[in-house]
Amino acid sequence: MKVLVVDDDVVSRMVLMHLIDGCGKFEIIEAEDGADGWQQLEDGLRPGIIFCDLRMPRLSGIELLQRVRAHGELAEVPFVLVSSATDKETVQQATLAGATGYIVKPFQSDQVRAHLGAFLDQAANGYEHRAEDPADTLVRLGIGADRLLVYLTGFQNQLTAASTELDALLARDEQIEARVRLDRLYTGCTTLGLHGAGAALKPLMGGHTSNEAVQAALTDVIRAVLHQSSLVRQG
Repeated sequence: MKVLVVDDDVVSRMVLMHLIDGCGKFEIIEAEDGADGWQQLEDGLRPGIIFCDLRMPRLSGIELLQRVRAHGELAEVPFVLVSSATDKETVQQATLAGATGYIVKPFQSDQVRAHLGAFLDQAANGYEHRAEDPADTLVRLGIGADRLLVYLTGFQNQLTAASTELDALLARDEQIEARVRLDRLYTGCTTLGLHGAGAALKPLMGGHTSNEAVQAALTDVIRAVLHQSSLVRQG
């Protein structure tokens, strides 16, 4: 799968490319800024996923994202924005612009792996998306589509952080605390109508579990969040 990495900071770009390379066999294409990335896309590049810095000269990450979403052949390409900004307004702006993910610098390998794992061949990994119709979720929660996207993005960030936290807890064999964390994530799945994702987590909450099983389940949950976000945007 081709992965496009767009960042005007060469060091950040190299670090992210290294982390991607460590996640599996991907064909990594780099772009020195948003304008370069857009030119490559216009010239026919069709990546499976795009990682793009938020703030760049010539063409910002948000501007590149808007162009990608408006392009017929690129509109559904997963687009992950990366930035050192963590404020609520920036994250919400990225969500409303159509970003499928948001990674905060400095990069963490688990965050990168989670996004890449979410876009691997789902059939090969036994993943089947089962969730409440987004329209029904909106009615049940009494919110609009924009707010649901904010909730989904927030939950995705929570899942990414939980991956690292659970890895540490299970390494210390702190099973009870790990189950508490998993129960919170299960509640999030239930609240957002992610039935399949909740089913993936539930077996892990009843007894001794392994980090491998937890990480595999979290990958499925992140897939569910990203897929549901895509459905909400399609409206």
